[in-house]
Amino acid sequence: MGSRSQKRAVRNYRSRLRTQGMARFEVLGLDGDRDLIRSLARRLAEDGPEASRLRDAVTQTMSGAPPKKGGILQALRRSPLVGTDITLVREFDPGRKVEL
Repeated sequence: MGSRSQKRAVRNYRSRLRTQGMARFEVLGLDGDRDLIRSLARRLAEDGPEASRLRDAVTQTMSGAPPKKGGILQALRRSPLVGTDITLVREFDPGRKVEL
């Protein structure tokens, strides 16, 4: 980067990233993991519900801590059937008679 215009462009770009809450950083890794790291960073930058789940999974994996309790309950609460009035009734079936 030699010219003033290039330096100004880079400074403006980094300033825009900061206002969006983004940060630029460099990591070292295996060449074969390049696409994986980039896709992970791209997915985390979206900052949606999938990014939150991914962030939690990576954090839990890296910390080595056991999974938090209540995960199944939270998944059931996210179900599209929550709030519907469904009555699940199973008919009684005495079975068949078997001679022994």
